[in-house]
Amino acid sequence: MIAHPRTCAPSDLIQEIKTGSSKWLKTKSKKLAQFHWQGGYGIFSISPSHRDALEVYIGNQAEHHRLYTFQEEYRRLLEKYHVPYDERYMWD
Repeated sequence: MIAHPRTCAPSDLIQEIKTGSSKWLKTKSKKLAQFHWQGGYGIFSISPSHRDALEVYIGNQAEHHRLYTFQEEYRRLLEKYHVPYDERYMWD
């Protein structure tokens, strides 16, 4: 969870996160030397009043993803918030 500054474009923020985390991850194991993020990303905002619920969700994410795959959950979020998508471009 990130408090996104209004002076930074979402694409710039995501680029910084992907670049920094990729470099860090590759220092942790030689097995991760070829790690790379997929090309796209999704970004959602929440109301501050929902922060506690989001933190609980993040804490239980491993258990939650035993029931639903990331792809299933992502599609559900897109549909819930009426975000159009084309399955051909969803996954690298």
